[in-house]
Amino acid sequence: MARKFVADGVVVLACTPHILPGLYPNTGPAIIEAMRQLQGVLDAEGIPLLLVSGADNHMVPDFVDGLRSGRLLSLNGSRYVLVEPPHHSVPPRMEDFFFDILAHGYVPILTHPERLSWINQNYGIVERLTDGGVWMQITAGSLIGAFGRTARYWSERMLDEGRVHILATDAHDVVRRPPNLSLAHEVAVKRVGMGEAENLVFGRPRGIISNVSPSELQLPERRIAPTRNETRTGAAFAFTRGVRRFFE
Repeated sequence: MARKFVADGVVVLACTPHILPGLYPNTGPAIIEAMRQLQGVLDAEGIPLLLVSGADNHMVPDFVDGLRSGRLLSLNGSRYVLVEPPHHSVPPRMEDFFFDILAHGYVPILTHPERLSWINQNYGIVERLTDGGVWMQITAGSLIGAFGRTARYWSERMLDEGRVHILATDAHDVVRRPPNLSLAHEVAVKRVGMGEAENLVFGRPRGIISNVSPSELQLPERRIAPTRNETRTGAAFAFTRGVRRFFE
């Protein structure tokens, strides 16, 4: 996978296994130690990929306490933290949960909202969260159609509306869920232009791992998205291999 990432143009990779007690019993210290061991192997093999720590933290009642204790992990020890809600149901007081994280000085990043089965009936939650300062990360595979038409529709709509902050691979292996950020980057260029596409895969991810305040980063420009029946056209841009991409 590391070699695939490098071949795809990635130079910094956030290692983000799930943390959910009872199902994914990972902990912050164990993830960091495993990441350090893997970095040693990559360095010995001459693979030019820098790893940074993180986790796909599932929603739990003591979330902020978990971050403060190190049991849960933010991205590279920054204020930015990945949060994964339940896939098939909206948890009670979900918006309060995210805004509480914000109130404690963190920036929650909701992972793959376009793939949540409840988004069709509850897109208003996504709108209110983004309006309130919560970041959104969509999966590269969704944008290129690997997760079906519904996920593609919502990823395109959110991108068109300026509600997407990060584009990430969410790669699991080299066959079914491979690193594919360059393909999604090309799609993003056609929909939102080269400048914003670079922010999605380089500018904001670099700001995250450097713990830069959101106020100092160029955030997405909010737009009115086309409807389901409208199409977007535009000039195709060639992808430049020299463009460096930072996130997993």
